[in-house]
Amino acid sequence: MQLKPVLRYHWLDLQQIMFRQKFTIFFLLGFIGISSFGQTACTTLGQTPGSAFPVCGIDTFSQSTVPGCGGRQIFAPGCTDVVLADINPFWYRFTCFAGGTLGFVITPNDLNDDYDWQIFDITGRNPEDVYLNDPSIFVSCNWSGETGLTGASNAGSSLVVCASNGSGSRPRFSSMSTLITGHTYILLISHFTVSSQSGYGLSFGGGTANITDPTEPGLASARAICDGIKMTVKLTKKMKCSSLNADGSDFSVIPAFAPIIAAEGVNCNTGFDMDSVILTLASPVPPGNYTITVKNDRTGVNLLDNCNRTISLGQNLSVTVFPLIPTPMDSLTKFGCAPDVLELVFKRPMLCSSVSADGTEFVITGGPSPVTVSSAVGVNCNADGVSNVIQVKLSSPIQRAGNYRITLKTGTDGNTIFNECGKETPVGSFINFSAVDTVSAAFNYRIGLGCKADTIHYSHDGRNGVNFWKWTFDNNISSTAKDTSIIYPAFGNKKASLIVSNGVCRDSASVNTIVLDNVVNADFESTAVVCPDDPAVFKDKSIKRIQAWRWDFGNGNTSTSQSPANQFYPADNNNIIKDLPVRLIVTNDIGCSDTAVNTIRVVGNCYIAVPKAFTPNGDGLNDFLYPTNAYKARDLYFAIYNRGGQKIFETRDWTNKWDGTFKGNPQDPGTYVWLLQYTHIDTGKRIEMKGSTVLLR
Repeated sequence: MQLKPVLRYHWLDLQQIMFRQKFTIFFLLGFIGISSFGQTACTTLGQTPGSAFPVCGIDTFSQSTVPGCGGRQIFAPGCTDVVLADINPFWYRFTCFAGGTLGFVITPNDLNDDYDWQIFDITGRNPEDVYLNDPSIFVSCNWSGETGLTGASNAGSSLVVCASNGSGSRPRFSSMSTLITGHTYILLISHFTVSSQSGYGLSFGGGTANITDPTEPGLASARAICDGIKMTVKLTKKMKCSSLNADGSDFSVIPAFAPIIAAEGVNCNTGFDMDSVILTLASPVPPGNYTITVKNDRTGVNLLDNCNRTISLGQNLSVTVFPLIPTPMDSLTKFGCAPDVLELVFKRPMLCSSVSADGTEFVITGGPSPVTVSSAVGVNCNADGVSNVIQVKLSSPIQRAGNYRITLKTGTDGNTIFNECGKETPVGSFINFSAVDTVSAAFNYRIGLGCKADTIHYSHDGRNGVNFWKWTFDNNISSTAKDTSIIYPAFGNKKASLIVSNGVCRDSASVNTIVLDNVVNADFESTAVVCPDDPAVFKDKSIKRIQAWRWDFGNGNTSTSQSPANQFYPADNNNIIKDLPVRLIVTNDIGCSDTAVNTIRVVGNCYIAVPKAFTPNGDGLNDFLYPTNAYKARDLYFAIYNRGGQKIFETRDWTNKWDGTFKGNPQDPGTYVWLLQYTHIDTGKRIEMKGSTVLLR
């Protein structure tokens, strides 16, 4: 078992030390800080995350030697006992095409070698993020100090196997991680055994995930550059740079006016695979139509993808060599509302360096108001400094509808613009285009007041070609009409919003404070009970814009005053209680009316007294004992006691009367003592009365 030191160290130092002496180094370097790690930059392709080998699941990838470099720290969740680093690393990149588990085996050529590994999910990330302490990109790892085979299989019990630190051996196989369809992963293989450079083999298998690209290799498109001395072939997928013959013998061009003398894979200087090939012919060829065909090279194979699949023989593409003529402006990309940028499209790539940054090669005329160009630039210029799109920026957006023209002229650099073949587009080239007006969603509304409901009439002027309206009102009411009317049966605050468009420009507006306050609500307070010689008082409590009042007091009197005079009601000579209706009709400023009715009780006696006797025999006469006529009593309390002093009845409502029973049982005839307490409404004086009443049967 090998013990991983807490601190990693410089590769050059390790050259002198056998891997069995690692634990000794731990003590020698124990006082060196982590920041003092020796690191040797990796320059060999495949030894950095950004240049990782592309791999698939149907081949074994052999690495015969492992150049010494690395030493950058790697973070694995839970592995805190030792510091991990990419010692003599190689990196491998793959994509998951069908989700599932991933199994693989790393087989050292020398089984005494110690290899470690870790997998990262770099989907949408910079490959250099593998050096961050970011648990979100971690997938699985095995940093065991054991020599021999390592990897991920069903034999593993954990996704994380940390480095040994003297506490015992660690398993050489981790459990298989689960890959997600469409995600991109990167595998680090770190060669910890520095005394050996014998290499290893990497093979995938045993899991359910598919990391083999199902796309068949083939030709996608081709174009001739300038006079045809160079032709670019676009592939349907990335192919191995190593499978391309530099003499171009993987391709043929017919008619064969000039033989292919060289082939170069795009980006092969910085990576292992390519998606385009540039063919160089021995000499320029005349304008015309040509065919590029894939063929076997002298070894009997053609281009290989990362799974060693070849392009089927005979696949071909047509390519046209155009005469060397200037490239006119072809078209404008579609723009939206109030454009402040115009994008000019050319059929052939244009030299980005020929575009003046100040935009003086372009002028815009026409339209109802001047338009000024402020700058220009090639869009996404490639490594050859060319682009098919030039972006022209305006000093202010075009907000007025009209027909415009953008015209090419000589810029401050003394020329117009050049295509990739050095041909200048002539002065006066132009493109006509049209712009539309911006729109405003500001709207008007008119309120139609009513007595039971109000109607609001909404309208939009429809200017600047508006052909779409979307209204939204209260209670999820909507409309797509230009003008619309909404009936509101309930008064209060209302709101409305509108979205308009003319097919290009769009705007929205809203109003949240439309007040409908013409509701009429009649209401008044009045004296509830009128005693003899007492006045009845009336107070108007009607709301909103009231302009007229009409009172009918029920005693033959009426009034049109908001604050009418007190009213008097004669008592009945027979002491009969009368309930008289009092009516108030109010009218607002638009003629809407509402009515409120209260009832006044006119009584013949308001003298509070308790009878001396009562006869609860159900004949309808003197059947109950209670304080009579207590109309002017407030906070009343009335209690009755039997001869033994037991309370047998109490109430705080004077109309709640004792019927001569206790707990449902009729009480014996005799004398009963009562207590009466109340506050007199007129005087505010607290009254307490005691007495007795005889129950007769």
